[in-house]
Amino acid sequence: MRDKAAETGAVVQLDNVGLRYGRGPEILQDISLSLPPGSFHFLTGASGAGKSSLLKLLYLAHRPARGRVIVFGQDIARVKRYNLPALRRRIGVVFQEFHLLDHLTTLDNVALPLRVAGASERDVHKFVPDLLQWVGLAEQIEARPPTLSGGQKQRVAIARAVIGRPDLLLADEPTGSVDDAIAIRLMHLFEELNKLGTAIILATHNEALVARFNHPRLHLEGGKLDHA
Repeated sequence: MRDKAAETGAVVQLDNVGLRYGRGPEILQDISLSLPPGSFHFLTGASGAGKSSLLKLLYLAHRPARGRVIVFGQDIARVKRYNLPALRRRIGVVFQEFHLLDHLTTLDNVALPLRVAGASERDVHKFVPDLLQWVGLAEQIEARPPTLSGGQKQRVAIARAVIGRPDLLLADEPTGSVDDAIAIRLMHLFEELNKLGTAIILATHNEALVARFNHPRLHLEGGKLDHA
């Protein structure tokens, strides 16, 4: 029997998924979700509703306590651990912990996904500076993370997540540490990436941002997902 995700071409398919940490109560309950290629969803919910947990589940950082998670047509329960990195390379991630490498420059942090994928240095030095210009970091191209502000680090993390044009982008409060003008600019960057075919889930508390950009909403409350 073929997986439903493979039949529909879904980037991600969750079927009645539950997630818990250790022996604690379920953080997520009966989550069902299908993300078509090129879709764009906001993910909303109060603090502690499980938004970060859902994103980490989609990034394959956690395995569900029950239910099925199918990513790029593959049932994660059947994927060997040594094959997970190849799937993760197709996913761009912006989490609230930036995970930048302090000994690398801004350019080298952003270039990491390209270099891992085997891109030439010519391509690195062609594409990375242009993207850093877009996110307003052209003058910090040689700076290292300890010298950057929180908002600048966030933009480096965003640039690193999108530079390889991933099939799926998961962003947890990506505009939370920047001013409104930069937030709008970043949203336009996400939308351009989306037009190229990347499916996006963007978690945010910013209701003004949700109202301004016309994308469907996924809302988490009490561990359950509502498709608004």
